[in-house]
Amino acid sequence: LVARFKTDTPVNMSTAGKVIKCKAAVMWEANKPFSLEEVEVAPPKEHEVRIKIVATGICRSDDHVITGAMAMPFPIILGHEAAGVVESVGEGVTSVKPGDKVIPLFVPQCGECSSCLNTKGNLCCKNDFGSATGLMSDGTTRFTCKGKAIHHFVGTSTFTEYTVVHESAVAKIDSAAPLEKVCLIGCGFSTGYGAAVQTAKLKPGSTCAIFGLGGVGLSVVMGCKAAGASRIIAVDINKDKFAKAKELGATDCVNPKDFKKPIHEVLIEMTGHGVDYSFEVIGRTETMTAALACCQYNYGVSVIVGVPPAAQSITFDPMLLFTGRTWKGSVFGGWKSKDSVPKLVADYMKKKFVLDPLITHTLPLTKINEGFDLLRTGK
Repeated sequence: LVARFKTDTPVNMSTAGKVIKCKAAVMWEANKPFSLEEVEVAPPKEHEVRIKIVATGICRSDDHVITGAMAMPFPIILGHEAAGVVESVGEGVTSVKPGDKVIPLFVPQCGECSSCLNTKGNLCCKNDFGSATGLMSDGTTRFTCKGKAIHHFVGTSTFTEYTVVHESAVAKIDSAAPLEKVCLIGCGFSTGYGAAVQTAKLKPGSTCAIFGLGGVGLSVVMGCKAAGASRIIAVDINKDKFAKAKELGATDCVNPKDFKKPIHEVLIEMTGHGVDYSFEVIGRTETMTAALACCQYNYGVSVIVGVPPAAQSITFDPMLLFTGRTWKGSVFGGWKSKDSVPKLVADYMKKKFVLDPLITHTLPLTKINEGFDLLRTGK
């Protein structure tokens, strides 16, 4: 579900203020394998932090960039779900210091924009989704390779031994936390778990359906269970995912391939009136509309968690919403990143949730292409 890879060279604090040469997986162009290169990582500028990445997860969103489903500039260093140690900080940085264990945040928290100031908001205006410049806030990059500037990915770029992020995009965490596990709190776990407990605010005794049982979908299952759902229906066309879904709290597992009728009709029949909450955790327009249609026609809530493909539109019957359903999106599980990530790590340390079942493989950075093959084959 999530492969991770570790770098084992210790942090060298004497590199502060200097360019660091290190290994990184560079994506030179779309639909090509990663190329393991030596890159130069510039020192952090004002309000920036340079991090030694210790562990990083492989997420479907990275693959969306490779296939062109998510538009980003090339060449680029992908990766956004990670944990590491601060190597050095730029002028004016106060929230972290060299030696701190940290998690980079692909959704930053500047604390000043309308989303950061609103209690309901979490998508800080400093994010690099919409415009997708692939650059730091000063319009330049901190990576070069073979004399060429390499773009950043959503302000994090973690498929490298060292990266540079803005101070608003890094959270200091418990120094005792195992980085090779809590890296998942940087995206997959928090995104799925939060979609249930934070975005949907799922009520105890509710019924729910989860479309897609990758690392994020299984984290939604955990969130539904933690919130006290009475019935958790896991939906996937890969039946090999069902055992783990049940282990984490799913009460029913459904394969759409086993039915001749549309999956939303199957779910309505199973529950009598549709589920109270549904979650689309794949990023396909057909499953987004199916998830909406399967929730109760009047008070059902459907949450889009999977990244929608670029340049695609959804066509749906507006009566699905007119009757009262709520259709919501959820980015990073609705968490305010800088505030919430340290608390989620603390909850993990208190054993309030598990992360081990989400980790299926551990690979070195040199095997990143094999890691993506495992992702694409559902392993």
